[in-house]
Amino acid sequence: MFRTLRRALCVAAALLLPLAGTQSAQADVGTKAAGAGYWHTSGRQILDAAGAPVRIAGVNWFGFETANHVVHGLWARDYKGMIDQMRSLGYNTIRMPYSDDILKSGTMPDSVNHDGKNTDLSGLTSLQVLDKIVAYAGQAGLKIVLDRHRPDAAGQSALWYTASVPESTWIANLKALATRYKGNSTVVGIDLHNEPHDPACWGCGDTSRDWRLAAQRAGNAVLSVNPELLIMVEGVQSYNGTNGWWGGNLMGVAQYPVQLDVPNRLVYSAHDYATSVAQQPWFGDPSFPANLPGIWDKYWGYIFKQNIAPVWLGEFGTTLQSTVDQRWLSALVTYLRSTSTDGADSFHWTFWSWNPNSGDTGGILKDDWQTVDTAKDGYLKAIKAPGFAGGGSGPDPGGPAACTAAYTVSSDWGGGFNAEVKVTNTGSAPLTSWKVAWTWSGAQKVTSMWNASYTQSGASVTAVNAAHNGSVPVGASASLGLGGAPGGGAVPSVSCTAT
Repeated sequence: MFRTLRRALCVAAALLLPLAGTQSAQADVGTKAAGAGYWHTSGRQILDAAGAPVRIAGVNWFGFETANHVVHGLWARDYKGMIDQMRSLGYNTIRMPYSDDILKSGTMPDSVNHDGKNTDLSGLTSLQVLDKIVAYAGQAGLKIVLDRHRPDAAGQSALWYTASVPESTWIANLKALATRYKGNSTVVGIDLHNEPHDPACWGCGDTSRDWRLAAQRAGNAVLSVNPELLIMVEGVQSYNGTNGWWGGNLMGVAQYPVQLDVPNRLVYSAHDYATSVAQQPWFGDPSFPANLPGIWDKYWGYIFKQNIAPVWLGEFGTTLQSTVDQRWLSALVTYLRSTSTDGADSFHWTFWSWNPNSGDTGGILKDDWQTVDTAKDGYLKAIKAPGFAGGGSGPDPGGPAACTAAYTVSSDWGGGFNAEVKVTNTGSAPLTSWKVAWTWSGAQKVTSMWNASYTQSGASVTAVNAAHNGSVPVGASASLGLGGAPGGGAVPSVSCTAT
């Protein structure tokens, strides 16, 4: 609900698990290409082509739905580095929002930096860039769910059609994308329309408003050209007078389930947010957060618990600034079921968002489009899980660890100084720890250090990461700060050792 703010601010500027619930089961299937091929459903689980259960645990990477007509952040980084970083953090799926504008002939992406990065995207249309992202994601071992987020870049729509983008265009474009990626199992599903809301209804029978009937029409159209895809169907806002988040109310499924022509392809999708997006009555309940599981059961959780179909929480996010939001996210992660306890017999999810420029949630990345928000990422740790084999030509997660370090003096007042050492993972595997060393040219001594521990012998200093910042994904950075005296010394060169 109340999503205009986030989407407007966005314009201005997606893991798999072959588990049966035990560690031994992980080992048994881990040697196979877990998650390989297209997927299908069985009861509340999603299974891969070999029949092994998988878990979607990923991020939303938005931008194709905006006036940029391409994922955001390519002005700052290469798209391959972003995908590598997602994988290194343990995300296996990208929910990729788009608008129908990208299917218009000749639509070109805006704000892509080709200077030493994204060089293979130069001159490509938006759809051709999407092809490149799909190809590399597949090589890296990530799946993609395409999300028809908006009819055009101007904004979201309550219904699946508008005056300028009729239902016929919506369905034709869904079929075009399903056909474009037919035979490419990196694209594992399509989210038919993002966040239907009032006046959209569920089960009311009015074909101009009944989202359940529209989802059946569109889902069957997609399956008519690519019967291997998963069809993701979001909820609505209101059902029988009970309001919820936009797209987050699936209460009507109990009486009016979506019926598709191809069996075992349906996944229901909900959205849920915290107070940084909008207030809801349950946040003020005296029993909060103990009341939340009952709320989620009512709106969408019952579908999973009654073994009706898989449930995918396609969006959830928060700035994480308030205590209420922190308690909400902690409760939600518990509700989604721990991987170590329940394996792939769990809710599926994609966090909103990878991007830092979501106005009322922020993202996994911070504003530099590189540094990880370790607090947010840390909350999701319990619902992450081992990944799966890619297409064979992506980054090697077992490759060499490597890092570089840069020393910067932030202030110098003669009698003392402050400096920062920034460590960047330049290898092809995540760092688990790092060590930096330098030798000053003068008599400087460390007087204090934070985010690392150190030893000093004469002018030589060695610093080792702290417990909280030793893990550095591919392409990401960590830093330490220090105070020293006296000031005025030359900036030393710094060596970095990665493990």
